[in-house]
Parts: sequence; C-alpha cells; structure tokens
Amino acid sequence: MDGSRWAQVHDLLVRDGYSVSVVQNPTLSLEGDAAATRMILDQQDGPTVLVGHSYGGAVISEAGTHDNVAALAYIAAFAPDKGESVNTLIADPPPGAPVPPILPPQNGFLFLDKEKFHESFSGDLTPERARFLADSQVPWGVDALAGAVSQPAWRVKPSWYLVATEDRMIPPPAQHAMAERAGATVTEVAASHSLFESQAAAVVEVIKTAAA
Repeated sequence: MDGSRWAQVHDLLVRDGYSVSVVQNPTLSLEGDAAATRMILDQQDGPTVLVGHSYGGAVISEAGTHDNVAALAYIAAFAPDKGESVNTLIADPPPGAPVPPILPPQNGFLFLDKEKFHESFSGDLTPERARFLADSQVPWGVDALAGAVSQPAWRVKPSWYLVATEDRMIPPPAQHAMAERAGATVTEVAASHSLFESQAAAVVEVIKTAAA
C-alpha cells in the first residue's frame, strides 16, 4: 500500500495539532526504503514518532536510529532483530496459521492474490474498498523482503505496538512475540491487517501515546 492509505490517520493527527509527514516507500529494497525515510526525517523540526505498518516495521527498525526519532510505533508490523528480514520472520509459520497469499515473483516483484486479498488483508473493510486496495497494489521488490536489518532501532528507542487481533497476514501471536522481544508497550484492537483504515482512531491513540 502507498502512503495515501494513511489519510484517515493523517487527518485525525493534523486536526489535533500534530505535524505529520508520510513516507512513500519505493519498495525496491529495505536499504532504499530506509534512505527514503531518513530523507523525510531530515526535514522534521522536532522529536518524531516513526510509525510503521507491516513491512514498514522493518523500515522503521532500520531507519529509526536517526537522531530525530524519539519513539517507534509498530502497527501490526514486523519488528526484525539484527540480521533478520521479513523473509526470515515468515519462514516457519506455526501450524494452522494463515499464510499470506503472496504470488510467485514476477520480474523481481511480488503481489498478493487479488482473489484472496479481501479475506487476508482487509476483512473488516467493504468488498468494494478491498477490491480497490487489491487493484492498486504497489509492486513489492523481493530485495525488500530479503533486506536484513543492521542495527534495530527498537534496541535503543522506546517503542509501542498495536496488535491487530483479527490479522490474517501477520498472525497475532507473532505480533505479540515481536512486541515482547522489543520491550514495546502493547495494546490490541479487533481489526484486520488494514487497521490503519478500519481502526484509524485506535492507531492514532497509539501514536499520541508514543508522542506523549
């Protein structure tokens, strides 16, 4: 998903006086996405809460050591340790866990199966909205999936984690395990992987708590 999917969260935060910037990840490689994030962080004029969803958790783990970052907020996100990638974190799903419907690579890029997108990614959105999200997927580079974190920011910055209890992309037990390992302050919300839309207010509350 591109940054426009965060419009609801953005608008709620801006309404309450926060300065908000949205990073558009090229999604070619973790290194490139971390560089894009640092470029936006360079533009901030005060302490910043760096927020990441899903794969974006790997990005903020890599880029979050930036001096302007005061806190990290993981929103149903991967939180890799040093040397880990999204690939390594999804390599051995527990028995019975839902498996993300990632299609075989096409010219070095990945997509989710459109026919399974609603159930797996956006079960609490309308079928029409889920169809739009499926049809507007950003190609995900296999190098981004394989990118290993060098120095995880959560080891040196305070972190918060919002677990989506109805997530069928990252199993909730895996979310809890990563949050516990990171020493994050954890809250839960009954939501799908698309909680940045279906539960925008809950996402905003986590960001505000981290900011406070």
